[in-house]
Amino acid sequence: MPAHPGGHPPPPPQQQHRPGQPAGGQSPDTRPAAHPAGSEAAEASTAGVFGRPRGVEGSFDPTSRHEPPPITGVQQSAPPAEALVQAFGRPPQQVSALQRAPGESAPDPERDAPATSDFWSGRGAHDPWRNPAAGAIIGPPAVSEDSGDERTEPGRGPLLSAREVLFGQRVRPRALAALAAVALVIAMVGGFVGRITAEEGNPLTNPDVTLAEAEPGQDHPAGSVADVAQRVVPAVVSVEVRVGSQGGTGSGVVIDGNGYVVTNNHVVSMAADTPDAKVSTVFHDGTRAPARIVGRDTKTDLAVLKVEVANPTVADLGKSSDLAVGDDVIAIGSPLGLASTVTTGIVSSVNRPVRLAGEGTDTNAVIDAIQTDAAVNPGNSGGALVDGNGAVVGINSAIRTLGSGGEGGSIGLGFAIPIDDVRRIAEELIQTGRASHADLGVNAKSVSDGMADGAQVQNVRDGSPAQRAGLAEGDVITKVGERTVGSADELIVAVDSNPVGSRVPVTVVREGRELVLDAQL
Repeated sequence: MPAHPGGHPPPPPQQQHRPGQPAGGQSPDTRPAAHPAGSEAAEASTAGVFGRPRGVEGSFDPTSRHEPPPITGVQQSAPPAEALVQAFGRPPQQVSALQRAPGESAPDPERDAPATSDFWSGRGAHDPWRNPAAGAIIGPPAVSEDSGDERTEPGRGPLLSAREVLFGQRVRPRALAALAAVALVIAMVGGFVGRITAEEGNPLTNPDVTLAEAEPGQDHPAGSVADVAQRVVPAVVSVEVRVGSQGGTGSGVVIDGNGYVVTNNHVVSMAADTPDAKVSTVFHDGTRAPARIVGRDTKTDLAVLKVEVANPTVADLGKSSDLAVGDDVIAIGSPLGLASTVTTGIVSSVNRPVRLAGEGTDTNAVIDAIQTDAAVNPGNSGGALVDGNGAVVGINSAIRTLGSGGEGGSIGLGFAIPIDDVRRIAEELIQTGRASHADLGVNAKSVSDGMADGAQVQNVRDGSPAQRAGLAEGDVITKVGERTVGSADELIVAVDSNPVGSRVPVTVVREGRELVLDAQL
């Protein structure tokens, strides 16, 4: 009989006769019978199996209050290392058991009394897992019955072809080639039919149309707008004025081979009395040259500049007295800073008195203007008004706009200074630096009695030609020389059209009677 681990042989098991078994001659059932936990019979039958080893007294309960005596005959291991104690040992001042029932929290030493673990409580006797006398129950194996050999990954087979994937090797290669040929034929037929359908579906398109190329153009005939522009544009320049951070642009016309350029006074007036002002001219080919002011005339809004250039293109000057309403004219200049701009129109009126009072300039003039519907915009001032032969007949000076302050664009009402007046004033400015004008010596206002218009004398200056001729306040002037006067502005241009020192008849209406007085301007 094998020895018990404690060193004492276990007591012999009690034999019992079980029902259904014959007595005698049969091997007795040596298994311990089941008894209620805690009975004397159970303790006697299981003492050899579950008894304490020799020399061990007391309970295995970790909450036991007394220290068990040292176990004799059992080899004690060395104390664990300090690192293991810190890693796996019970925290300091912790007396709770390591095994607690599920859901049971650790006891608080300060709040709760030492609790008895469920493992050592009275319930443990009824737990089949803790009752050594409980019957055995056959369950599933704890581990798999497989041999445990490692399974090897199956090797990769050959890749499938397109024919195997699509048809499962049920279609022969020849059939595949035939199928591809049929698909190609169907695609070609479909494309041809689609093209025909598309062409017939849109009758507005024609892929066979080719636009015809025009015949080579002929030379511009003399007198055409293109011919005039080619000849006159090189003689028209852009005038740029810069005073500090301010500036302005306009146009000018070269009237002499020595570099004299005529323009409007209001274009260069801001630079006339400013030492650091800069005036420059830009020719049609981009050549830039500084310019100096030769002279200005505020009563006709004209000025002459001097530019140091070699062999400039000089404009041909015509005769404004030959113009008639309806004649074709061409305006050339730099409107809005766009150099060498050409616009066309006709003469809308001649001898149109227009008062010029440029805001920000010292211009205070009344011109006997040529009215035109050629597009004239800010920047055209000082540019050329040319007839059909390419001769300059006027200097563009003003426009009538619908906007406030004269800032609007062209509405077909442009005004130019007649070239006959320009020639006379420009020659005086080049020769003497100043211009002279005829004067009658009266101040007048426009009046009308419903039947006739005129300029009524408001005052007569002492020693003036009007006083010497016998004009009095209240007289209505209706004619100067051969020119009819219908307003105060017409009186100014009628007097100024005569040379200084000339003697002219002046027709007046005094107290209902018409008088003709002789005045030396």
